[in-house]
Amino acid sequence: MSEFTRKTVSKDIFGRLLRNDGIFVNREAMRPSYMPDILPHREKEISDMASILVPALRGETPSNIFIYGKTGTGKTAVTKYVGKELVKKGEELDRKVNFVYINCEVVDTQYRLLQNISNHFINDWSERIPFTGWPTDEVYSKLRSMIDKNGGVTIIILDEIDKLKGDDALYNLSRINSYLERARVSLVGISNDLKFTEFLDPRVKSSLGEENLIFPPYDASELQDILKQRADIALKHNVLDDDVIPLCSALAAQEHGDARRALDLLRIAAELAEREGSPRVTSRYVRLAQNKIEVDRITEVVRTLPTHSKLILLAILLQEKHDKSTGNIGVITTGEVYDVYKELCKKIRTDVLTQRRVADLISELDMLGIITARVISKGRYGRTREIKLSSSADEILKILKEDELFEDLSKYKIQGQTRLI
Repeated sequence: MSEFTRKTVSKDIFGRLLRNDGIFVNREAMRPSYMPDILPHREKEISDMASILVPALRGETPSNIFIYGKTGTGKTAVTKYVGKELVKKGEELDRKVNFVYINCEVVDTQYRLLQNISNHFINDWSERIPFTGWPTDEVYSKLRSMIDKNGGVTIIILDEIDKLKGDDALYNLSRINSYLERARVSLVGISNDLKFTEFLDPRVKSSLGEENLIFPPYDASELQDILKQRADIALKHNVLDDDVIPLCSALAAQEHGDARRALDLLRIAAELAEREGSPRVTSRYVRLAQNKIEVDRITEVVRTLPTHSKLILLAILLQEKHDKSTGNIGVITTGEVYDVYKELCKKIRTDVLTQRRVADLISELDMLGIITARVISKGRYGRTREIKLSSSADEILKILKEDELFEDLSKYKIQGQTRLI
């Protein structure tokens, strides 16, 4: 064994890291999933939801609820908090109340939804409904029998309800009470999409939307209170510079008052400081955390784009690269992107989408924050879009090239173009 290898292997890297005390006391308290004893600035929402669900403690059926609000406004936290208190009060009063939480982004089909809810009431693993294999009608029948056998009132939380595929599951759940004798069911749907119910089957819409709760975004001052509460639990005393929490709050408030974003900024800033061995978290670490979160977000978005959206994005990258190499300082237009996109489609022998459809996909990339696409008028030549990248071209290209198909396509050279001014 060489001297270099011997030295490398002999080092106790984790022992060395563990000797560094760090600045965290309870790292989990910085996670959005952490449930504090008090939820600041959501007293009204907690009270409103509790007043709708309190009939469950009398053995009556509460109204179904739809909860709306943007990401990070406390919808899930408040719902879980109220659910926990409801079950606890039910135990005190000897009233059977069941609380079932389902994330529909993960459980997104009727079969899996009914299967997950059913298995909540089945303790014996050998009797549980499998992931696949049963007729859906049989799963629904099993669910009804298990809920009735258990008795009491069951509150079913469907988080990210707009991610469910089809209306069948919601239709079946909304009419389940007519089949029950000893039990009652109430549904709580949570969504970021205010227009979600517009696309529902009218029968489902009328039965589910009995009560609506809208969660407003947090402002910067409210976010500061949330961060102070979590920092007191998660971090050692006096490790934050005075401007750290206000900066995290201000940055998150700019993005529709997202408490998750604020918590992520503070947590990642603290982690970066800890890794560098710094005894304090400064605003510099917040800026580094902001950059890291943005890179991670863009990475995930680009990685999961459909193939044609990736081809359009690559066409924009290649056009920008071509313009720089030829000294062309004009903006990139939809027509130019479409010309390059068509050539890329030919290279991989895939069907070319219409220019109208490509324009729609460019708008989607704009909404995702990967590019900016500003509509401009060309007078009698009509309208087009001025397209610019919003993120690092090198980072986007690196992500696209993870796919071997795009590794080869990225070498495509645009032939000389004549640009109309």
